[in-house]
Amino acid sequence: MESSSPATVSAGHGPGPAPADLLRRLRARGAGDPVTHVERVPARAGVPAPWPSWAPAELRAALTRRGVVAPWQHQAQAATLAREGEHVVIATGTASGKSLAYQLPALATLLADPRATVLYLAPTKALAADQLRAVAALELEGVRPACYDGDTPRAEREWIRRHSRFVLTNPDMLHHGILPGHAQWSGFLRRLTYVVIDECHTYRGVFGSHVAHVLRRLRRQCARFGATPVFVLASATSGDPATAAGRLTGLPVTAVTEDASPRGGVTFALWEPPLLPPDSGSAPPDSASPAPSQASGDHDDLRQVRRSALRETADLLADTVAEGVRTLAFVRSRKGAEVVAANARRSLDDAVPGLGGRVAAYRGGYLREERRELERALLHGDLLGLASTNALELGVDLVGLDAVLICGYPGTRASLWQQAGRAGRSGQEALAVLVARDDPLDTYLVHHPEAIFGAPVEATVLDPANRYVLAPQLACAAVEAPLTPADLVLFGDGAKEAVDELVAAGALRQRPTGWYWRHRERPEVDLRGEGGAPIAVVESSTGRLLGTVDGGSSHFLLHPGAVYLHQGVSYVVDELDLADGCALVHVEEPDWSTHARDVTDLSVVSVRSYVDAGPVGMFLGEVDVTSQVVSYQRRRIATGEVIDTRPLDLPARELRTVAVWFTLSPQSLALAGVQSADVPGALHAAEHAAIGLLPLMATCDRWDIGGLSTAVHADTEAPTVFVYDGHPGGAGFAERAYGTASAWLRATRDAIAECGCETGCPSCVQSPKCGNGNNPLSKPDAIRVLDVVLANLPE
Repeated sequence: MESSSPATVSAGHGPGPAPADLLRRLRARGAGDPVTHVERVPARAGVPAPWPSWAPAELRAALTRRGVVAPWQHQAQAATLAREGEHVVIATGTASGKSLAYQLPALATLLADPRATVLYLAPTKALAADQLRAVAALELEGVRPACYDGDTPRAEREWIRRHSRFVLTNPDMLHHGILPGHAQWSGFLRRLTYVVIDECHTYRGVFGSHVAHVLRRLRRQCARFGATPVFVLASATSGDPATAAGRLTGLPVTAVTEDASPRGGVTFALWEPPLLPPDSGSAPPDSASPAPSQASGDHDDLRQVRRSALRETADLLADTVAEGVRTLAFVRSRKGAEVVAANARRSLDDAVPGLGGRVAAYRGGYLREERRELERALLHGDLLGLASTNALELGVDLVGLDAVLICGYPGTRASLWQQAGRAGRSGQEALAVLVARDDPLDTYLVHHPEAIFGAPVEATVLDPANRYVLAPQLACAAVEAPLTPADLVLFGDGAKEAVDELVAAGALRQRPTGWYWRHRERPEVDLRGEGGAPIAVVESSTGRLLGTVDGGSSHFLLHPGAVYLHQGVSYVVDELDLADGCALVHVEEPDWSTHARDVTDLSVVSVRSYVDAGPVGMFLGEVDVTSQVVSYQRRRIATGEVIDTRPLDLPARELRTVAVWFTLSPQSLALAGVQSADVPGALHAAEHAAIGLLPLMATCDRWDIGGLSTAVHADTEAPTVFVYDGHPGGAGFAERAYGTASAWLRATRDAIAECGCETGCPSCVQSPKCGNGNNPLSKPDAIRVLDVVLANLPE
């Protein structure tokens, strides 16, 4: 059975307190009890299975040396299915040993057939590097595992193409490097026997739809070389994993979902930061999340009602580290991770000089050397606390962690359990704490624990038929080899229409032998839908590259005058050059933070489906969204006071996407008691809360979606609330909202009505990304609006 190494304890650091004792101490440190619910997830014994008869003795011996005495039942079942040639997805809990399920058949084949090869795909470089360490540690002769990604030195790439038999990479490198260079990879692809897709639940929305076609392109190239590899997928527990894996790969997939691994008990607490005293001033809001194209600043005038979740998490991280507890704090944004780490370090150094050095931040955008050093320091116990984005949510083997802090609901129950499962990986008892942000969804969840602990995890949502994904991917495939009618079957619904559009646009030329790419250069396709190439962050005085920011967030995080954090050091942006993909910054420690604000306009393009419910209409269709970052606020760090608002001159961005929207007749609103002057505030408040609650229904978070409300929209000629996907062509979230409209809007209505505030707060109707500064808003009238919708809309 698979086991982790024992927890690494650094010099002078003994085992921390038991989770229940630790939670009791944390609860007692302030006035009032911030814990709204404690769930005890009991320990579970494992069910072992014998080694499969086909597993070679050499492999069994190597695994035994690494502490794997025998497989668990689910590992043996999935491995045997793959060995027999079935495509399989293993969807079990965190730390259930999913890696052994694909290592067994893959490595057994490599040992038996000296020509066979294996391709491993991970969504992050950190996970691929971790898996490389695990495979290399087995010291199996002839396997020659190697990472091939953007960090791989060019001098090593040729050797890997020629000699490695177990290549670990990511979908981006497969898309940009391996498939375009398939001729150089022909030997590897011709002998490819297994394709491993790790953490496949992360391939959702537009990113997942792109990856689905990258995998079809891979299958196409393998078939040209005579190979038909078996696909083995590993996923966190998710709803209907076989269907999601089948949609991702385009193949029939068998699911293994019964988790037979042992698990230590988890004490899981829901934590709501305390209310601020009325005379304490306004605390800085939780607005550190980097936003996609529709994010914006918070309210100028209304004061923060609760203590910031970022500050609360930083204090909890400092407290657990001071107790000698190895802790990982998940923070939703890069900026937030930096803030939590910096505040925790400051608190610890105030208490014990030098102790702050045991805490660090970890996020995307760091250079390779920084990431690897942080991973090493955490694995070896040099670090006791780490504030990380979800870059460490996935299966990186973080041995011996005692506690996990989750700063804000991560968007899905699947991610929540994945993050909580990072602790207790040696089978010991663990503590997990969800710290609620002042946000409608977070507030709803900490007061409705059944929505977390009594509900199944979500199904992964992706849409390979999205024409904004399908057409560019077909163009990439045509560059690799001319398209044929058989290829259009492989790429699925909409492929013929997409090819016809490419021909009409002059990108493809039809010949008797197929469709040929007409241009010299390759199409530029961004798999992750992040709005263009990453922006390099460069220190003006030295020319030193600090890191990168994705293009979609650059207008918000790197506009001129923005404060940018990197490993606790504060920089101010001097210049953002979008054409050259570069932002120049200088070191500065201002006493203010920056918050970008935008304006949005929306027009209806087409209606796909609608429900006529008398005075209420519910619609699904395509819309055009135009957004522009127009200004930013500077706010005092100590108080949150707005110093000033400064204009920005940045280009507008246009988005064709999918939206769900509802309309109401003015008469129905009047009958419900909503005065005409209050209609804008009522709709605006309902829109904010609806966006905040949609992640209950779809695999998204509020930063994946946007919204707009208006008392009279030009296209609907009625009071209207729109909620749209923040990705070109849509990501499936609006469709999910349309399909579950009654349940979604009822939860929205309940969240507003049950909030204890009088006029509206971040826990119900204020939004951290509102382009209008959360004004106007009317909480009571939002409830009336939703009552009208729910009274007329069929279940």
